[in-house]
Amino acid sequence: MRFVIVKIISVMTLLVLPMTTFAQSPQRQLVIGLIPEMNVFKQMERFNPLAKYLTDKTGIDVKFTILSRYGNIIDRFTADRLDGAFFGSFTGALAIQKLGVVPLARPVNLDGESTYHAHLFARTDSGIKGIAKMKGKKMAFVDKATTAGYIYPVAYLKEHGITNYNKFFSEIYFAGSHDASLYAVLNKKADIGSCKNTIYDMIRRTNPRIDKEIVILAESSNVPSNGLCVRKGLDPQIADTLRVALLNLDKTSEGKAVLAKLNFIKFIPTTVNDYKPVFEMALKAGIDLKKYNYKNE
Repeated sequence: MRFVIVKIISVMTLLVLPMTTFAQSPQRQLVIGLIPEMNVFKQMERFNPLAKYLTDKTGIDVKFTILSRYGNIIDRFTADRLDGAFFGSFTGALAIQKLGVVPLARPVNLDGESTYHAHLFARTDSGIKGIAKMKGKKMAFVDKATTAGYIYPVAYLKEHGITNYNKFFSEIYFAGSHDASLYAVLNKKADIGSCKNTIYDMIRRTNPRIDKEIVILAESSNVPSNGLCVRKGLDPQIADTLRVALLNLDKTSEGKAVLAKLNFIKFIPTTVNDYKPVFEMALKAGIDLKKYNYKNE
């Protein structure tokens, strides 16, 4: 009888130990970076409910911080000691290579896909239908550290024999966000732009001008949606709790309300292998990730 009691106590100890260890973790706050894929105020409005949800589920105060530009996320991840970030596909690939971050989960978009692709576009009244008519025009990239807003259009140009876009276009500039690149073309501040299809679709749902005035010239292959990656060395139990919390968002009414604000259906697991298409696209663009200068110079 004494043996049975001891065994029961041992099993109960094992069951409560992970929770006790987690509660005693010295980490009291998690700071997670967000890339500026759209207007920073709209971006924070989207993610604030997720911060509260993750705080409730992990017992650790979760804070989001929006970075001023895409490339900053690599520099600031180390300088500001970020615990994680919702990396874009290219910044995620960079961070895996340079920082050894660990991917946890990524969202499934409203179209049912957990990936996105680039749209290269112009105005319908521009007469631009292909590479020949792009010469001498004004190009609005998003940022040198984006797949859809830079890596893909550069790869597209190289596939069509254009190795120096500064000489090919009359002017290029970096809009800073995907919605800014789209609006630049829509409002005739640029002739050609490129952005991710998820932001493009989000805007076209409320702005009828997009379907009437914008034509898509080319599309990239699919790359993983902006996924949460955490720093190398983060307590594995905290990382696993974050992963589980994200993967279970669609299981409750509270979680579904958070997803609705984010314009996501659910989250799914993500691994380093999911970034393979990004590495391949970087090669087509002639980019060596280990040596790449992602500053907009």
